[in-house]
Amino acid sequence: MTERVKVVTLGCEKNLVDSEIMSGLIDARGYQLVDQADDATVIIVNTCGFIDAAKEESVNTILDMAEFKQTGRLKALIVSGCLTQRYKKQLMEEMPEIDGIVGTGDFHHITDIVDEALRGKRPVKVGNPAFDYDQKLPRLVTTPRYTAYVKIAEGCDNACTFCSIPIMRGKFRSRSMDSIVAEVQQLADQGVREVSLIAQDSTNYGTDLYDKFMLPELLNRVSEVDGISWVRLHYAYPGFFSDELIATIAANPKVCNYIDMPLQHSEDSILKRMRRPGRQRDTRELVSRIRASIPDVALRTSIIVGFPGETEEDFNRLCDFVREMKFDRLGVFTYSPEEDTPAVRLPDAVPDDVKEWRSNTLMEIQREVSKELSGKHIGKEIDVLVERYDGRSDVYVGRSPYDAPEIDGEVFISNCKAAIGEIQRVRITHAYEFDMSGEGL
Repeated sequence: MTERVKVVTLGCEKNLVDSEIMSGLIDARGYQLVDQADDATVIIVNTCGFIDAAKEESVNTILDMAEFKQTGRLKALIVSGCLTQRYKKQLMEEMPEIDGIVGTGDFHHITDIVDEALRGKRPVKVGNPAFDYDQKLPRLVTTPRYTAYVKIAEGCDNACTFCSIPIMRGKFRSRSMDSIVAEVQQLADQGVREVSLIAQDSTNYGTDLYDKFMLPELLNRVSEVDGISWVRLHYAYPGFFSDELIATIAANPKVCNYIDMPLQHSEDSILKRMRRPGRQRDTRELVSRIRASIPDVALRTSIIVGFPGETEEDFNRLCDFVREMKFDRLGVFTYSPEEDTPAVRLPDAVPDDVKEWRSNTLMEIQREVSKELSGKHIGKEIDVLVERYDGRSDVYVGRSPYDAPEIDGEVFISNCKAAIGEIQRVRITHAYEFDMSGEGL
């Protein structure tokens, strides 16, 4: 009987790409991929271990999946991803439910792990997190057919004091440009219209392979692929955001005027403790240059509150900074102390209840900013990627170039003439806090 495999993905889009490659390998091996866990004889949980909440979700998911050994058909439970890379010994010792694990640098061996687990062994394949993404590996894309994520690099060299990514993912490693373009061409041939380029540090792309910053050239090369309409950039490290990159985004019509640039904080003393690049003055100057060259740009950022040493005065100034900068999108995280990172040794820890209060307060401020910005596209004509039909409201729903998949707003379209997965020109008539509506043209 052919084994039936369910892959459960937790965490970020980078994990999703890893799961899609594992799914491709599983499929090529001849196993059957299934959608329902209760129908699976093998379950692979691809975990996240970035912060405490993600670790807790990963452990709970592993335990939930293990119950199918009693209630379903499950023979082997495999755990992969960031949690296994950091805690392989603890997982194997403390969770007998697990039948095998594979780390972030070894997931291309997933079929061997599955085979060994099915033979009754408890295989462990967790070595160096480095992995060669130029390998020609099969991939089964699980996002809607018109959009896909493409990894352009892996790992990180920036050594922020709060971050465990270098521990779990290794040093920064760019993929070759030819490999990336070839993958984008393959995706376009499958009907993908939008590609989101992802990495822990996308702006550093190429420095290890080509001895210079190559992201501008990569954006242009990817946008030349026939069939691709939108190229979206994620996780742009502010320290390497060059004027050439700004000019490329401004000049290339296929590159979305959307920049996801995690800043983490505004105050110089906290940025120094975090070991982040530059200071607030540099951030203000960079944002000013971006907005001057790309007037309709949507800026997304993320902020960490409650970092050790963050005083009430620091937080109040951070609130003023967010009010003044008026980011289009903003996510707030409470600081999570990660073992083996330098920040856990810093004094002046902030109590958990204070962290939560600061997070909620900052998000309320951002909601007010979002309300203020919500009407800026009213009366304009913009392109919208149509994603689904809402029968109850008799409207189509899509995303603008200013909205990333799953995390940002939507556009509700009446009189839509495009099919799902196509781009419709829309005149915006109404705006809400995060969403817009308009008429197709």
